[in-house]
Amino acid sequence: MYALVESGNITKYFNYPKGFTLGDNQYSADVFTKWTTAEREAIGLYEVIFDDSNKKDTRWYTNTNQTFTYDAGAGTVTAAYGTATAKAHADTLWTQADSDDGDLPDDKDVGDVKVEGLKTQLIKNLKIDVSNNLAKTDWYVTRKSEKATAIPSNISTHRDAVRTKQASMETAITNAADTAALETLYTYVNTGTEDSPVYARPLGELPELES
Repeated sequence: MYALVESGNITKYFNYPKGFTLGDNQYSADVFTKWTTAEREAIGLYEVIFDDSNKKDTRWYTNTNQTFTYDAGAGTVTAAYGTATAKAHADTLWTQADSDDGDLPDDKDVGDVKVEGLKTQLIKNLKIDVSNNLAKTDWYVTRKSEKATAIPSNISTHRDAVRTKQASMETAITNAADTAALETLYTYVNTGTEDSPVYARPLGELPELES
């Protein structure tokens, strides 16, 4: 991406090479591929430097739009993000003020969930994962109900382990103090060595049935 700077101000952006007019001069798209950096910058055409140092994982944060800045002293154009905003980790509830202002829906009461926070969303997703995990062995339960065939002990042990792990994972999510703590729970880190890396996350994983 390139930016055209005129009289110290960015006046145009180019996401791909194309011809353009600057003053009384017409330039072809060759400027972007055949000219040297010095030649382009001599007419005010700068390749944009992307600074993603403030950009954060959109799963946990809302990033700002990029701001493009021309630094005359450095002779650079930089695209940078502002400070990201953490997504709400807790639910937002309908309040008495919402009711007083007439914003409370007819099917809601003060104290009901207005917007689900990350914790609620993550626990919902976990329950789906647990359901999918247990679905692989649900047929044993159905068979026992219909035919009185005993469920193999390893299957029962596995299903109990899944539910136990689910409970501990839900507790960890619920007890997370803020969005940063939630992000940490889900971030994989090397718990092994540099030569023999083993990646795991503090939240852990649901048990898988051994074949």
